[in-house]
Amino acid sequence: MRKRPVSSTILKLALLAFFAAAVLLPLLRMLAYMRNTDVLKVLGGAAFRKACLNSLKVGLLTTAVSIPLAYALAWCVTRTHLRLRGLWSVLFSLPMLIPSISQGSGLIILFGANGVLTRLLHLGGNIYGLHGIVIGEAMYVTPIAFLMFADVLTYEDYTPYEAAQVLGIPRLRQFTAVTLPFLRRPLISAVFTVFSLTVTDYGVPLTIGGKVKTLPVLMYEDVIGLLDFGKGSVIGAVLLIPAVLAFLADLSNRDAGGNSFVARPFVIRQNKTRDGLACALCAAVGIFMLLPVAAFGVLSFMTNYPIDMSFTLGNAAKALRMNGGTYLVNSLLISAGVGILGVLIATVTAYCSTRLLSPAARLLHLLSITSMAIPGLVLGLSYVLFFKTSFLYGTMAILILVNMIHFFASSYLMLYNTFGKFNEHLEAVGLTLGASRLRIVWDVILPQCRGTMLEAFSYFFVNSMITISAVSFLANADTKPVALLIPQYEAQSFLECSAFISLLILCCNLLVKAAVHLLKSAIARQDG
Repeated sequence: MRKRPVSSTILKLALLAFFAAAVLLPLLRMLAYMRNTDVLKVLGGAAFRKACLNSLKVGLLTTAVSIPLAYALAWCVTRTHLRLRGLWSVLFSLPMLIPSISQGSGLIILFGANGVLTRLLHLGGNIYGLHGIVIGEAMYVTPIAFLMFADVLTYEDYTPYEAAQVLGIPRLRQFTAVTLPFLRRPLISAVFTVFSLTVTDYGVPLTIGGKVKTLPVLMYEDVIGLLDFGKGSVIGAVLLIPAVLAFLADLSNRDAGGNSFVARPFVIRQNKTRDGLACALCAAVGIFMLLPVAAFGVLSFMTNYPIDMSFTLGNAAKALRMNGGTYLVNSLLISAGVGILGVLIATVTAYCSTRLLSPAARLLHLLSITSMAIPGLVLGLSYVLFFKTSFLYGTMAILILVNMIHFFASSYLMLYNTFGKFNEHLEAVGLTLGASRLRIVWDVILPQCRGTMLEAFSYFFVNSMITISAVSFLANADTKPVALLIPQYEAQSFLECSAFISLLILCCNLLVKAAVHLLKSAIARQDG
């Protein structure tokens, strides 16, 4: 009986050591690298100040656009008699399955100087610049905020609204007195998440920003172009600020609890005008979300847009000849490795932090979600500085590790919440019946978590396929993931090949999401 607590303590200490080496030490190494850099000179430089101001503008404008739009879409899906709700949700989530840099590429294909819609509708103006970045970022982050709001509204209790109607309280007053207080915590979380993701993203600004540079683009150019790791570390430290604020806001909201349960499902009354307006809004947004994907599909099979628009398979062959096939295999191997290893470590970590309670377990939980506060670009630079003399540097293993850490927190929290729902005395009851803790975990707990584990695998895989931030400083000619070909092809003016790569990534992610959905359905039928 004494061996069990000792073994669990050793396991928790091993996990703590792993997260310290994979998260804290690289970050501290990056911050320590600023010692040999004139920090005040970097912060006072004209390029830094301008990039910082641009990032702030982009973050505020994108948040102001995305949050109301995401809430309106979530309200339409959950509070009206909208048909095909599942289809709309999938359509609004489609931008999450392609790299953020593809959003900028899609807007160029549609609204650039020779864009498809620019030529078709004879549009004037220029998509490059601040407004283009805001549109691209809004397409990138609105689906994330939509899912957050839709999940909250789905489980809202109807009882307060019923009481308000009986008392004759107007709809506007119901919204300010009932809805807004209910949405306060998720709204704060969504605002900080959207702002942080926008400010720390460099995919959209790199593609469509033109002369407007944001902090991540400036950091990318300093590190990749000038090999100025000191200046890159300073900018990385600044980029940590919005991400850390978002992390603290989410942590305080999560700890505050207050999660309600549905005493009565929401009653949706018949209203044809409301439903018609909801359908119109969803259709307009859905079409706009679908346009870049459609543009990728059209451009991928055009000979040379806009000179020769005849159908061809040459772009696909050309992209594959230019190492596209090799790098696709790299991406699939990396994503599969991240998914398998990530689910395994996230499952063990979540079990330790929820079922083996101790001060070490609480520290383990905190370390497990710390990566949520580190932008991918910053994490990638910290790995370069920390691992550049190790055997991992330049290998596919370090790409698997950095992606797993980058996306670990969300998948871990899925499993953390699932494990927390089981009876806390389950293992103790098993021990009294002669069943070991391992047997209880293997035969009772894990079978009930298969759906969550599949979702965690899907999250790891999809995000590893689309990310370019955490791996951009670490990949080389042999280990490069396919998503990094998009900026490379665009720099070489191979827009058709770039569109084909974006379409290829989307298809791979759709296949994985479909496979996970089918497996979860099979598990549900088996359990039922």
